[in-house]
Amino acid sequence: MKRLLLILLGVVALSAGPAQSGGPVRAIQQDAQKDTRPNIIFLLTDDQDLELSSLAYMPNVRGLLAGQGTTFSNDFVPLSLCCPSRSSILTGEYAHNHHVYTNAKPDGGYKIFLQNGLEEATVGTALHAAGYRTALMGKYVNAYPAGTENTHVPPGWDEWDVPIGGAAYNEFNYTLNQNGTLIKHGKTPDDYLTDVLTGRAREFIRGAAADHVPFFLYLATYAPHKPYTPAPRHAALFPGVKAPRTPSFNEGDVSDKPEAVRKLAALSKQDVATLDTQYRLRLQSLQAVDEMVAALVRVLRNNGRLGNTYIFFTSDNGYHLGQHRMRAGKYTPYEEDIRVPLLVRGPGVPAGRTVDAFVENVDFAPTFADLAGAHLTSHPDGRSLVPLLGGGASGAPDGWRRAVLLEQFAFRELPQGTDGILEPSEAATIEEYPSHLGLRTPTYKYIERSTGEQEYYDLTQDPDELRNLAGQMDSRFLNRLSGIVHALGECAGDGCRRLEGAAVPVPVR
Repeated sequence: MKRLLLILLGVVALSAGPAQSGGPVRAIQQDAQKDTRPNIIFLLTDDQDLELSSLAYMPNVRGLLAGQGTTFSNDFVPLSLCCPSRSSILTGEYAHNHHVYTNAKPDGGYKIFLQNGLEEATVGTALHAAGYRTALMGKYVNAYPAGTENTHVPPGWDEWDVPIGGAAYNEFNYTLNQNGTLIKHGKTPDDYLTDVLTGRAREFIRGAAADHVPFFLYLATYAPHKPYTPAPRHAALFPGVKAPRTPSFNEGDVSDKPEAVRKLAALSKQDVATLDTQYRLRLQSLQAVDEMVAALVRVLRNNGRLGNTYIFFTSDNGYHLGQHRMRAGKYTPYEEDIRVPLLVRGPGVPAGRTVDAFVENVDFAPTFADLAGAHLTSHPDGRSLVPLLGGGASGAPDGWRRAVLLEQFAFRELPQGTDGILEPSEAATIEEYPSHLGLRTPTYKYIERSTGEQEYYDLTQDPDELRNLAGQMDSRFLNRLSGIVHALGECAGDGCRRLEGAAVPVPVR
């Protein structure tokens, strides 16, 4: 399949016209003077929800990516926390294998990523070695460049445009490491970070097109991460929009939930008003991302590269806003936090199609390596999504994963921008999050926490996870699930793929 895809490239229509849907992928004659392998653009937002409908406010994403490509309805992050998730994307490994467990020391953040040798084993180094021109723009991994020089450019990246200081999460007043040169940005509209990244990306694409080289662009926005700063031109949009009142919003009875949820007071009117404001700001901040998508499609089309370019759009984590009484955030195994958008447009990818097979963030590195004919030096636990990109059935092929692993390692939520060094007043406000392991199948979810608490949800009858049935399930069934999640929590490589592809136990009460 890998070698086949290097010579099989389909025709995807320009944004103004219908895309190819189904049918065989058209073969393109190899040109000895040009490398015709496909280009790859990976667009990664930060903490974008799927369950709370943010995509409904992104017309370019819907029209140019979903409408002209394929939507994956079951894309998950095993660990809803920025640095572990991004480390998994870059390496294809679960957190229990790359050992970046949290966002900050002693067991996470950039220093651990660097210490564990992961910079030399990313999808960037693999594609660079295979002859691709590579670029990483925007957010890298948390706490970069701590432990190195501010001008440090990791191996494997030909173009590097990453903030190293200031207030990048605020989108203004930050310093950009631009290929080893530090560029300060202030607070004018032209300094808005998402727009700056869009400009750098367009320039990179034009350069690669002019040189007739295949490229890989990893473009990671800070939007819509808190403080959810919109571009000034979007700051007045959506004045009447409120946070979605899902069935679990401000849940009335949480007596069946773990203690961490049970102790939460019901949301007050002020809490709800704050959530409404946060939701509007998040939507506003995503408008520049939506414009970015249109700008990238336009520059690809104008430079004759749209038909030979895959565009992947996803997020590093999901997000909740009031579900189960929880204020804005992530870090939980509930659907809002682990289920994220994934849209793919590219050669031979059918238009307007939805695939319901289970996919995870550990699949991206193997997929990009497969498309590029590259070799990963990491030891990926994921699998290539290439078999799902063609025009076959919308379900999972034989042997595909039947369940996804959920894992989290105990950590403290630190104030934004810290690296584990706290003042006493800050330490008093830190919330502790226990570890958990879980299993998400098409019909149910099982979670066990280090506190000894268990959760089981029948997702067919209770998709909003309102009724924890763990106390009603047969103990032998729960013990079997416990054995599976612990095996998955220690798996690696082919072992993970075998466990995930095995039949899941039938529920027994």
